[in-house]
Amino acid sequence: MAARIEHAVTSGTFSLDGDTFDVDNNVWVVGDDAECVVIDAPHDAAAIRRVVGDRRLVAILATHAHDDHVRVAPELSDATGAPVYLHRDDLPVWRLTHAERRPDGDLVDGQVIEVAGTRLEVIHTPGHAPGAVCFHAPELGAVFTGDTLFQGGPGATGRSFSDFNLIIASIRDRLLTLPAETVVHTGHGDSTTIGAEAPHLQEWIDRGH
Repeated sequence: MAARIEHAVTSGTFSLDGDTFDVDNNVWVVGDDAECVVIDAPHDAAAIRRVVGDRRLVAILATHAHDDHVRVAPELSDATGAPVYLHRDDLPVWRLTHAERRPDGDLVDGQVIEVAGTRLEVIHTPGHAPGAVCFHAPELGAVFTGDTLFQGGPGATGRSFSDFNLIIASIRDRLLTLPAETVVHTGHGDSTTIGAEAPHLQEWIDRGH
């Protein structure tokens, strides 16, 4: 059976630099009836496990290590036996939430993760966080961008560990080069496409400066 994309929304908080905000986070599950991966594990491990069901969870993939994307990753890993993978440049951010436990493995630019006969290609996209990554699934015509690219623009860069010029470079050089019809599945809010976002790059640059 071909791989498919499933989706859940979980609610909780995001905390950084002494501030806390209420947020709704997307959870993306890619797989078939036998196995799957989870992209981000934000607030509610039970809700994520309901989407996974009785399938083998191959891995828990973190787009970055802000607490609203990895808070229940260790809990989900303990419950399922699935390893947690994170880009090593985000370890300082990870330690803010999980000081006593490291991720189980590193994500590296260009790495390919296979699940249910589908490839997920790791694209390092620093800016929102130093180790932010996106996962491109060419067979599914999709890219999972975490908080790097949203419908309407780049992710926030006004807090610790972030850099506006870096996120713009990541989007311009690594994401907007993907096929225009590629569906962009984001960390928060609605999905979009590369083609819908690409014409607005200069607007984002002007707005950011």
